[in-house]
Amino acid sequence: MKIAIVNDMFIAIEALRRVLMTIAEHEIVWIAKDGAEAVAKCAKNTPDLILMDLIMPVMDGVEATRQIMKRSPCAILIVTASIEQNSAKVFEAMGYGALDAVNTPVLGNQGTPGAALALLGKIASIAKLNGKSPPPLSFPSPPSSVSFSSSTLPSLIAIGSSTGGPKALSAILSRLPANLGAAIVIVQHVDAQFAEGMVDWLNQLTPLTVKKASVGDRPQKGIVLVACTNDHLCLQVNQTLNYVREPIEYPYRPSIDVFFKSVAHYWTSRGIAVLLTGMGRDGAEGLRLLRSVGWHTIAQDKVSCAVYGMPKAAAELNAAVEVLNPDAIATTLLQRTRLNR
Repeated sequence: MKIAIVNDMFIAIEALRRVLMTIAEHEIVWIAKDGAEAVAKCAKNTPDLILMDLIMPVMDGVEATRQIMKRSPCAILIVTASIEQNSAKVFEAMGYGALDAVNTPVLGNQGTPGAALALLGKIASIAKLNGKSPPPLSFPSPPSSVSFSSSTLPSLIAIGSSTGGPKALSAILSRLPANLGAAIVIVQHVDAQFAEGMVDWLNQLTPLTVKKASVGDRPQKGIVLVACTNDHLCLQVNQTLNYVREPIEYPYRPSIDVFFKSVAHYWTSRGIAVLLTGMGRDGAEGLRLLRSVGWHTIAQDKVSCAVYGMPKAAAELNAAVEVLNPDAIATTLLQRTRLNR
């Protein structure tokens, strides 16, 4: 894997270099000391992956991510001294197309082996996303009858998002009122270690109540539930949420397809499913299944996507009834969903 490092601290660059050298397949193609230098180098020699610092002189990692994803897009992993202290910038960078974030490994006795392993684990996951599509998921056909009455279920809005998702989610949720007459469940490709931070961040942007999705939760009107573990969120036969490890080999964690397909199987009232920006094909098959059982399905349009991967896959499968930008998606959700009176 051809990897570039963007960091203004020599000790951090050296720590990253040493970690990368432990894997023979990794090659460092260039190093930049600030975001502006990274933008220029990426335009001339686009790597498979950039390890992007956040806090740098001249141009920070957020703006560098924005410009790179616009001019010469590639996979970007945020590597910062503290994810927790820089959570707002992490989500902003993810909104522009960064895939994930991890703490910078530290050299010497102050460092921990776990930090290096976490970095290599993130790189391995991104390599899977770049290299191949995951195997298709199989679910039995949706049942023709269930014991739980659909009249007792609220309308459900199921949203899946990945690369660039936080920005699209914030644009949509900020336009929805607190008395929205529908339940919302979101599956965003985000690591569990800062998923809770994303929930807090989204709570500041919308009048709706945003919560972590916990085992046993049932979707409720006016509540936004967000998948918050590295396992897959799924709906069960009793319309409550659960987390499952299988399929273990699936590179997308949590998987949008796993959730969408469980919804098609067990949520007996019709709803709206939305597939937002992201790398790969996760969610496309699930969106097609939801359309086949009567759901109104929406894919984000190419112009507004940070990465037009997942929505493109949905369009190729004819899985989306509509293709819209985030503002138009919010308008459609309002038009198709009654408010609580």
